[in-house]
Amino acid sequence: MSDTDGRRWHDMGGQPAGPVVPEDHDFALWEKRVDALMVLCGRKGLFNVHGLRRALEDMGEDAFETMSYYERWIAATNQNLIETGVYTIAELAERMDEIATRGPSYGEAQTGAKDG
Repeated sequence: MSDTDGRRWHDMGGQPAGPVVPEDHDFALWEKRVDALMVLCGRKGLFNVHGLRRALEDMGEDAFETMSYYERWIAATNQNLIETGVYTIAELAERMDEIATRGPSYGEAQTGAKDG
């Protein structure tokens, strides 16, 4: 998109992109969880659609070219939760390290099994 049409790089409204066929996409469990997390955070008043939109737009063009829809949404949710003080970057890193020790898959985390 050009700089002269009044659109920013993320504004795809009205642009030709082909048909959207919702039946072609079976949502992964993690995508459903991202959606549920956003609903819960909104209900708790942790952020609103305006905060999400700002975080999404601030990601930059590269994020829209390389990340999936739900990858962008979880990144925006995370950014908002950090900004509102729900947790710090250090706390997030600590928790991610803890989760990584469980194993690469949900099944392995449940059974305690790890690849040897």
